[in-house]
Amino acid sequence: MKKLTIITIIFLLAMNSCETSIPVKYPDTAKTGHVDTYFGTEVPDPYRWLEDDRSDSTAAWVTAENEVTFGYLDKIPYRAAIREALTAIWNYPKEGVPAKYGDKYFVYKNNGLQNQSVLYLLDSLYAAPRVFLDPNTLSDDGTTRVGGVSVSNDNKYVGYTLSAGGSDWQEIHIKDMSGNDLPDVIKWVKFSGISWLNDGFYYSGYDAPKGSALSEQNQFNKVYYHKLGTPQASDKLVYSDPENPLRYNRAFATEDGRFLILSVSGGTDGNTLAVKPLKKPGAGFIPITPANFDHEFIPVENFDDDIYILTNHDAPRYKLMKVTIGKGQPQWETVIPENEDVLVSATVTGDKIIAEYLHNAYSQLFLFDKDGKGKTALELSGIGSAGSISGKKGENELFYSFTSYATPAVIFRIADIRTPTPEVYKETQLNIQPGKYVTEQVWYESKDGTKVPMFIVYKEGTPRNGKNPALLYGYGGFNISMTPSFSIANMLFLENGGIYAVANLRGGGEFGSEWHKAGTKLQKQNVFDDFIAAAEYLIKENYTSSQKLAIRGGSNGGLLVGACMTQRPELFKVALPAVGVMDMLRFHKFTVGWGWVDDYGSSDNEEEFRYLLGYSPLHNIKAGVSYPATLITTADHDDRVVPAHSFKFAAALQAAQAGNNPALIRIDTMSGHGASSTTKSIEEYTDLWAFTFYNLGMKFGE
Repeated sequence: MKKLTIITIIFLLAMNSCETSIPVKYPDTAKTGHVDTYFGTEVPDPYRWLEDDRSDSTAAWVTAENEVTFGYLDKIPYRAAIREALTAIWNYPKEGVPAKYGDKYFVYKNNGLQNQSVLYLLDSLYAAPRVFLDPNTLSDDGTTRVGGVSVSNDNKYVGYTLSAGGSDWQEIHIKDMSGNDLPDVIKWVKFSGISWLNDGFYYSGYDAPKGSALSEQNQFNKVYYHKLGTPQASDKLVYSDPENPLRYNRAFATEDGRFLILSVSGGTDGNTLAVKPLKKPGAGFIPITPANFDHEFIPVENFDDDIYILTNHDAPRYKLMKVTIGKGQPQWETVIPENEDVLVSATVTGDKIIAEYLHNAYSQLFLFDKDGKGKTALELSGIGSAGSISGKKGENELFYSFTSYATPAVIFRIADIRTPTPEVYKETQLNIQPGKYVTEQVWYESKDGTKVPMFIVYKEGTPRNGKNPALLYGYGGFNISMTPSFSIANMLFLENGGIYAVANLRGGGEFGSEWHKAGTKLQKQNVFDDFIAAAEYLIKENYTSSQKLAIRGGSNGGLLVGACMTQRPELFKVALPAVGVMDMLRFHKFTVGWGWVDDYGSSDNEEEFRYLLGYSPLHNIKAGVSYPATLITTADHDDRVVPAHSFKFAAALQAAQAGNNPALIRIDTMSGHGASSTTKSIEEYTDLWAFTFYNLGMKFGE
């Protein structure tokens, strides 16, 4: 395809935004008199009926809301041109980091607009790739996705997971290395790995749901062993805990078949480990960590009887330890001690350890000997993120990627980790010529005086005149770090004069466990204060103004947007909450929401209930307030944050909204906690940008 310049694409869009608002008439949403009582406090829930994802009345409401939303979007004059531009710039080849198994390599590739990336097999690194698994052939609409892929230790079989329509539910399938399908199919799997041992594998699964598969609470996670060639019904139960139904149980066999490692967690923060020596007949699981869930213990690799574990136990910024099994009581020893930066991952290649650190929320890579000595830096190109570190014990070849806000992924290869000399293996080639961008990191002061960093990205030469459209993005939860990454969709906003900002809020993992804990439970308001302070900084420093500022976040970030727009509605012009947790009193009653109590607390606890009620987006909408122009996004197959959160929030917001700002909800089909295909991604970004550009008064081609 002939390369397009951004200027060409802009002129495809060249049309000034309309000055008049598009009128909206919302559907009539029925209210009931439902009231819940929490510790003597009555809390109305008039839209409780929208929680029933299988009812005809909910389906009719979804249809009516989508008619209003798409009717509004259809009236935005440049919406079709935005779709054309996004499709054009999206259409460039994409390639993942290779993974070596034996003498062969697997790699994902996408020719540009394929709905799903295709898994290829190469007989050698530079051999012609051949298709091993093409998920685009598995459904007519392209929404069947491949999740995890795991190759057996003898390199004879490949296990992989498939999910349909964006759901978190997965099926495990098996191919041999020639690409032939085996009859084995494992159903009702969620958040599970595939860990091979001998002629089978370990996995975690659930019983088939008795009610709605997309909203019923998931309980009694069990670990099984499946032997190839046998039906799922005969799988061996390895571990279950009937007395604690709301837990995650996972098992990992070491590649040498020496140990089975059992990880048990009560949610998203903290776990316990137990180890079973597989070469000792009759041996049981040996607990090797405290029985509580106060800290994380992440198995990395083993060298004989030494198991390497990444942990924040007595190390808020993490350290790498090894525990020796089989010589009396388990013996712990520090391999890489905690330092001032956060150790976010450790990977073994050959007999070296590749350690990724976060320094002020961007990546640094170091090599260590397996005893933690011989530290060597791998140079990275400025502010960005390393990822997809791919290597194996016993193999000296290493691959990793590096990306930034301004540049797509570059894949690096080290041919021999013993003499580490990184070379560019693949460099992504866009089919556009983007402008030059500035990425700066600033520090601002939050409400309580805490210094918080923020990345700000804009085209070189953008004036600081307070008139620029800006989009502020945030997450702030679950120990997840917001690090620099490239988004082709964001290019459209940046090239049209937009400023893109990402705040590294408390609740995330950018500065370790203490930073995370400072944004959880009874300190969750810190996250919202940090985000609000970021917006105020952008305005104070003349990057933008309240009338030119949009905010966006998804999942826990959707909660963030919902809380901030209800607390400070005058501060933002546009709000884009995606798949958000909006009902903080009932989130734990659906699918895996119980696992978020670690971060949020629970309405079953009186003190936490009162705190949750104080910021829950659904419960803090007030009639007669002019809220920002809001486009809520969710999907019918989101079984992580069920769409009832967004449904109820949208109904309440529409009933309360004063002024002319629209309050709309876009409900996708055959999609889940994120777009389920390239087509759906382009469609969603088309509508997000059309809505944002229109309501920020942006003009194209200037």
